[in-house]
Amino acid sequence: MRIPAWTPEQKAQPKDLTDAILARRGGEFINLDRALLWSEPVARGWNVYLKNVRTGLPTSRKLCELGICTVALLTGAEYEYHHHAPDFLTAGGTQAELDALNRAVKGDARQPNTDAALGEVERLVVQYAAQMTRDVTVQDAVFAALKTHFNTTELVELTTAIATYNMVARFLVALQITPEGEPHR
Repeated sequence: MRIPAWTPEQKAQPKDLTDAILARRGGEFINLDRALLWSEPVARGWNVYLKNVRTGLPTSRKLCELGICTVALLTGAEYEYHHHAPDFLTAGGTQAELDALNRAVKGDARQPNTDAALGEVERLVVQYAAQMTRDVTVQDAVFAALKTHFNTTELVELTTAIATYNMVARFLVALQITPEGEPHR
């Protein structure tokens, strides 16, 4: 990490904040938390917002995680992929789909994908996430195709997940936050 890992001795934070983060994380801080906790407002807002985006959306968790994994691979956010690829699998995704995603991002994932390991909707989600991440602007044809599979609420939630994890990726990469147990660069 480019900054020191936060500890309570270096910068005390309110107990309600650290307890809320620990509750969300299952009792242990992760490296991302050790960066966020340098700022109480950032850590507090992040904890509530990301909890809602990550686990509070009724839109397909598998498809949201696929979009997040696409962002992670395209931005070089190894930490994000390390944490979200297992969540994609838990949400019903397959290793074959992750392998196809990895192949797609080695090419130009913004273009139509014909990899049989991904279904039609999964291919669209990858393309949508890639266009959002690389170009910001999404082609009308891609959005129109998504509209045939998702209602308005689902489109808003899928877009929010992808956009949010673009923010997360940029934070992780800029501060060089590494997965837990890996050496710091």
